[in-house]
Amino acid sequence: MAIRLSRPRALALCALPVLALFGAAAFAPLPFTVAQPGTTANVLGDSKGEPVITIKGAPTRTTDGQLRMTTILATSPTADVRVASVVDSWFRGDRAVMPRDSVYPTGGSEKEIERHNLQDMEKSQNAAVDAALNYLDRSPGSVDITLHLEDVGGPSAGLFFALGIVDKLVGDGSGGDLTGGRTVAGTGTIEPSGAVGAVGGVSLKTQAARRDGATVFLVPKAECTQAKSERPEGLRLIPVTTLKNAVSSLRALEQGGKVPSC
Repeated sequence: MAIRLSRPRALALCALPVLALFGAAAFAPLPFTVAQPGTTANVLGDSKGEPVITIKGAPTRTTDGQLRMTTILATSPTADVRVASVVDSWFRGDRAVMPRDSVYPTGGSEKEIERHNLQDMEKSQNAAVDAALNYLDRSPGSVDITLHLEDVGGPSAGLFFALGIVDKLVGDGSGGDLTGGRTVAGTGTIEPSGAVGAVGGVSLKTQAARRDGATVFLVPKAECTQAKSERPEGLRLIPVTTLKNAVSSLRALEQGGKVPSC
């Protein structure tokens, strides 16, 4: 026997599966990662009692100011990120929601991802040494450089490792520091040629930088728009494309010259 339903009741019954679906989604984990401003580290200083940059075979300078590499802090690859957390983060300037595979592209277990990130860091450190020595026109065989930074993985500190090496060896080339005594922060990958590459989470890294006292932030030029989107008050953004460009901009900043901006 056919049963006829009034239109309001029919709509209500049809809505039940949809509501059930939304209810299930509210409690189901989503393929996202939630990130926030992470730690920063002064590459001219120490990390857990050891210098971040150790140079043997060449005279080094005593530096002033700070060169702070920046990080983001993201939920782990196995964390259950749910709708409520995603919605809340979308409305907060100090949070970012990103596809999980953009933060952890290798997949696998947490240990495998950690190992991959440490390998990326090691490659980044080697590239930073090569980039700095190429910039200074020095042979790798005449100087021994060791980089040490605990609890940080990935390639995004490359630019600042290279800048730290240059600052310790020659400074600004005129007897002063690249920093001009400031706290300079930033991010960017580095190639042995000196080319600077884009990274993720720039808008969060600017917040970490300002929180830790930076007044200048070096950002890969391609990410200027993202950096400006959540730029903290009092933080100057300087776009860079190469190590040479970054050094030139810092020199110009100290000498009152023309400095590019985002």
